[in-house]
Amino acid sequence: MSGPRVNSFFLGNSSGVNFSIILSSVDEETGKLQLANCSGIKRAGDWNLNVTPGMNASKVTISLTRNLQLCLPNATDCCTTPLCVVEMLQVLACRDSVMLARLLIQAEIYANSSFTGNMSENATIIPSQVFHPLGSCPCDLTAGACDVRCCCDLECTPDLKQLFNESCFNGVFGGDVNPPFDQLCSSQSMEYIPDWFPFLCVQSSLNNTPFLGYFYHGSTSTPRVPPFKIPLQTSPGRLFTGYRQGDPIMTEENEYFSIPQQSMAGQCIGNAPVAYLQNFDVKCLTNLASYKEGLPHDVRVNSGTGDFIQQNVIYRTITDMGKFITESESLYTDEVLCHNVTFAEDYTFIWKDKNIEQINVTVFVGSLCDGEILAQRFTVKFQSLKSINATVLFGNPGYQVGKPVKAANMNASDTFGSLNIWQPAGRGLCTLATSPPVLFGLDSFSGCVLEVGIDEDCSLLRGNVTEKLNSLIQATHVGKRDNSSYSDLNDWVEIIRLDPFNSDTNVSSGNLKGICPDIPANLNIRIIFADVGALQGIPQQEILAVQISYSTVMWQFQCGLICENSISFLPITASVQFIKVPAQPPVPMTRFQINYTEFDCNRNDVCWPQLFYPLTRFYTGEPYSQCLAKGLLLAFLALLAAIMSNPWFSKLWNSSLV
Repeated sequence: MSGPRVNSFFLGNSSGVNFSIILSSVDEETGKLQLANCSGIKRAGDWNLNVTPGMNASKVTISLTRNLQLCLPNATDCCTTPLCVVEMLQVLACRDSVMLARLLIQAEIYANSSFTGNMSENATIIPSQVFHPLGSCPCDLTAGACDVRCCCDLECTPDLKQLFNESCFNGVFGGDVNPPFDQLCSSQSMEYIPDWFPFLCVQSSLNNTPFLGYFYHGSTSTPRVPPFKIPLQTSPGRLFTGYRQGDPIMTEENEYFSIPQQSMAGQCIGNAPVAYLQNFDVKCLTNLASYKEGLPHDVRVNSGTGDFIQQNVIYRTITDMGKFITESESLYTDEVLCHNVTFAEDYTFIWKDKNIEQINVTVFVGSLCDGEILAQRFTVKFQSLKSINATVLFGNPGYQVGKPVKAANMNASDTFGSLNIWQPAGRGLCTLATSPPVLFGLDSFSGCVLEVGIDEDCSLLRGNVTEKLNSLIQATHVGKRDNSSYSDLNDWVEIIRLDPFNSDTNVSSGNLKGICPDIPANLNIRIIFADVGALQGIPQQEILAVQISYSTVMWQFQCGLICENSISFLPITASVQFIKVPAQPPVPMTRFQINYTEFDCNRNDVCWPQLFYPLTRFYTGEPYSQCLAKGLLLAFLALLAAIMSNPWFSKLWNSSLV
């Protein structure tokens, strides 16, 4: 540990368990730690031990009570060296003088070097340096010594000043440290002086120099947090022309419409902007102490045409708290502080073309008490106006990045299927994890842990793990497109399943107790897709094949000091990989490209065959007709310039004028 506090957890029932902390030292002869017993207490030296019991786990907190400030002159109870604490601790958990668990802590804590004085929130007034300079003696260049001919230097004694009292630097604030400027009439610094210089030069003393204008005019510097805004209009009178996929949704105040979302690191960001036509479903862990209210629901949203629409909000009360309260940090008491907070928010954006037509919000509220951990859920779903009260196909035929992959179970009467991954919560157990759908174009890797005993049968363990993994794939086919019809089998591709390796040998008996090979703990989902065309300039992506395979691992029971009647964990994972392939096989290389590699544009920086690249079919930045027209115009201008530069053209032109 490197800080004054560290937390750990004791898994299991802590009833009758005595926790103690001791300071350990290393034997200089053997280099081993001294043996510890269960006769310790909850305080050792400057360390305190605090235990917060729970239902299935107890929170153990070790804290340092001494002062970590560096010592000032004539001060006590402080750190004499920067490396303040170097100690080794042992935390013991005992029941009836029998050691159940032991935690070894090596503490190396440095002194706190932060500012300890009085802080003032008043704004700093920076004086105008034109009249009140920050440095009142510019010729004072040497610290702790007298600068010759600098009469304003405070390090110069009266005896030293008598040596150069009549030869002090002349200029502003006791010394002219700026060179003469080029516009000064007496300046000869310019190498080439124009003839008109004496008429436009400046007659001025060095006390009045243009370098004074470089001084910063002091003003009040007040710290502030910049608003989360972007300008919508770059010029007056320009209207907002609608949203495109991925554009941030704006509010009436020209700010981002934000809803808590997860970052790439897995943490929740409270002010993350909502992107147009991008659905998401996230969970954010919080407690009563760190709970913060989000964006007010009375904020009006820009519809995309410059108009503003109001949110339609419906409030509901949560009845089943178990889906949101993941765990409790402490035992309940008679006097527990509770508040009504938001448990979940469900946003439905109804859109048409590039505009938002309506916003429906359902807010679920409930009571959160002190010590409980809440898994807040925020969902955003964009629904096309054409899909309401309609059964015909609509919208983009191809998949869009971030949209759920469409699945079907053709072997059941209800053909609706699902293709999901795990989203762990709380302690990461599979029993508490949710299963959000696989999103198109987004590679993902997630998992959860299973509780496994030391006497677990390997065959049953393989079957249990396989059943958990297969529960994510409740489908036999995957839709080629986002608008695939359940009644047309040609709109679907069958999922290729590679069954896991099954071992007929039970290896959990005999001397191999607690070891099971060939456990299919990893589910691999590979989805192959390609660009098959474009609709209104938007590429249409289609799924070509889906393969599901399993990777096996060898599971071995992990235990601490004792292994009897304990539980180990087996992590199982699911990964999704999207592989993009060309819609058509690539054109095979010609014999010329194989033999003469120096002319291959893909292997060399200089590509002579593409000298006129904008005029070839490979250039897709503009329509080919426009490129051809511009190329012909450029060739005509070059030909015209060549003709006009010829001597006979000038003779012909002069003869025509006569």
